[in-house]
Amino acid sequence: MIPLAVAIVVGALLAAAVVLAVVRIVLGPTPADTAVAGDLIFFAFVGLVAVFALLFGIAAVLDIILVASVLGFLSVLSLARLLQGGRR
Repeated sequence: MIPLAVAIVVGALLAAAVVLAVVRIVLGPTPADTAVAGDLIFFAFVGLVAVFALLFGIAAVLDIILVASVLGFLSVLSLARLLQGGRR
């Protein structure tokens, strides 16, 4: 378990990252910018879930976070390949 003050600070930093990512989605000139910002929002959400799991002491959520992180990583690889037109 982590102290409440630490959870609040981490939550605020993750919220700031999401706000900046939304700005990047709106202003992003290329599809790659939008993809990276979407990925940042996904992993910020995963981080927020991890903070809540640590705050409340729920160990089972960490397994779900592990699976979500692997799926997020694979989706980024797929999107990068799609943006490059299938080239390696």
